[in-house]
Formats: sequence, structure tokens, C-alpha cells
Amino acid sequence: MNKKKSLKIAVLVKNFNKYGGAEKYAVEVTQRLAERGHSIDLYSWNADHDLVSDIRYIQVPCKLKISGFLNLLSFGRETTRLLKSESYDAVISHDRTWGHDISVVHTFSYKTGLEKYSFIRMIDQVWLSPRAWVYLWLEKKQMAKKILVPVSAVLKKDIKKRCGRTENVSVITPGIDTEFFSPLSVLGQRDKTRAVEKISQNDLNVLFVGSEFRRKGLDILIPAVSEGMQLFVAGRGEHMKYYKKLAEKNNSSRIKFLGLQKDMLKWYAAADVVVLPSVLEAFGMSILEGMSCGLAVIAGENTGAASLIDHGKNGFICSTTEDIADILIRLRDLNLRRKIGLCARKTALENTWEHAVDLF
Repeated sequence: MNKKKSLKIAVLVKNFNKYGGAEKYAVEVTQRLAERGHSIDLYSWNADHDLVSDIRYIQVPCKLKISGFLNLLSFGRETTRLLKSESYDAVISHDRTWGHDISVVHTFSYKTGLEKYSFIRMIDQVWLSPRAWVYLWLEKKQMAKKILVPVSAVLKKDIKKRCGRTENVSVITPGIDTEFFSPLSVLGQRDKTRAVEKISQNDLNVLFVGSEFRRKGLDILIPAVSEGMQLFVAGRGEHMKYYKKLAEKNNSSRIKFLGLQKDMLKWYAAADVVVLPSVLEAFGMSILEGMSCGLAVIAGENTGAASLIDHGKNGFICSTTEDIADILIRLRDLNLRRKIGLCARKTALENTWEHAVDLF
């Protein structure tokens, strides 16, 4: 995207807020494009008014509120209709629509999600499902766009595997606010939070952030937490009875479920290491946030953020419970944690939102 010439750009995203990973990506990139002098028109169902001061906001009507897939179909139809009355240098979409030329890909393909189904369930869930046909049609439209921007290398690999697309596919990972998430910002809260939570100064405090516990690998993390360690789980996941029983088997006094948290900074402040051993993860912002705070991190090998990690230097990559257990034992060494944390911080400084926008 021309950095000198002021461009007229349309941005399509269902919800313009900072509550989800895709939404936050859209907000951070869009605001910075506006700050650089580009004229931005935002097409969205809903937008936080505090976020659109320098942006022209066009509210998109939602005319098919019956179900999620019809909502998405409605968003694509209405944005395409509205765009016909305007002329743009670029139209960027953060959702599966069809009236744009640059598609930012935030999720794995719908075809990847079908792998979990047996042959019998495929008949019901896919071949006889209007919902599945709509999603597959939208995905085909998305993959045919002029430029694809997956937010991680694992998504780029997925696009190639499922859709056979390799040309004009450029990874632009999410950025990070390195002033908000910083060693200095967490330092002042560390002792207070650990005191309130009764975390011993000698204990290794492990932090897991995320919902969808199974996909994010909480079941392989819990058994890796051993004596002299505590695990704090921030997020709301499925099958809580199962995870609490798993915690009891592994000494539940070492594991605390925090639920959803608005103020995550204090939990990064209390942590020594951030772990996200996801089975499949488009990116995983908790890894980059932990790195920016100067913490050691452990990411699953199929986690998008793992592409930022040089194993053993600025973090670690894992695939099994045994991997995590071994790394956590190593990280009880304070000097090693500090060394890894310093390198992690340097990586975060190279992956700011400003850097991400430079790549558009």
C-alpha cells in the first residue's frame, strides 16, 4: 500500500471493537492507517464510538438475524450493495465477504474444521446442511480475492493445503502495544498481585490465557505443573467439571481458575511464564503479550505465534505434556528466565502495530 500517497480505503468488519482478536486487529490497523493520512470509510454492524473519531462510519444494516451464517451472508450482501455507490483505492475485509480486494484471514478454513467429523456426520453436518454450503461458498469467494493476508504462517500453510492458493498471500502478524505490555508496566504490580494471590516468591507462576480449553491445550498443560509451581487459568472454557477433576488429580491447590478477566496486566505481572500449548491456533495473542512483558513463553507447535519463537532463545515450542514439564522445570532457574525474557522483549519490539501497518 502506497505510504506516501493518501488513499481512500474501505474497511469491512462486522464489529469494530477490541473484544476479539480479529476485531482488535481491525481496529489497530485501521486507526493507524487513518493516522497516516489515509481516508477511511468503515463498514460495520456496530462500532465503539470512541474508536471512530477520525474515521467515517457507515453502519451496515443486519437484515437476516435468524442465525449466524445468515447474518454473515447478510453482511456480505449489504456491504457489497453499499460499496457500489463509492469508489476506493483499496477495500479491506476482516470477514468472509465478497465485495473487496484485500482479505485479511483470521481463521482456519472451514474445510479444516470438517476433519473432526466422521463419514456419517459429514452427511448431516455438511452435505445436507445449508449452513455448511453457505460457509463453503463464502470461503471460496474469500480465497479468490486479489490479495490474501493471513495473520500467521500456520494460516498461510492452511490456505495452501485446503485451497491450493499460493500467489499474493502475505503474512502480516498482529502487533503489540509495547508501552502498555512492558516489563516496566508489570513491575509495579508484581509484588502486590503475588501477595494477594498468596504466590510464594520461590514458586514458578504459570499463566494460561484463553477460552476453548481443549483446543488451546489446557488438558496437556495441567499435568505438566509440578511441585513448586502454580498455574493460573484466565478465560472461560467448556467442560469445566472435566478440567476441575483433572486439576484435582494433579493437586488442585496448585491450579486456580480465574474465569474471564478484564485486567490482564496484573496477571502478566504475577506470572513467570506464559503457556499456550494449542492444538490449533490462528495466532495466540497471549504469547506476544507475554513476550512484550519480558516473560518466558511456551507455545504449541501449531500456534501461529510460534513463528516468532526461536526455540531456547526467546521462548520455547512444545507438542506434548512431557515437553512442557521439562521446560517448566528448566524455567525454575531465575537467570534463564531473565535471559529468555530479555530476548522475548526484543522480539516484541520488532512486532509492534506500527510494524504491521508498514507491511500493508
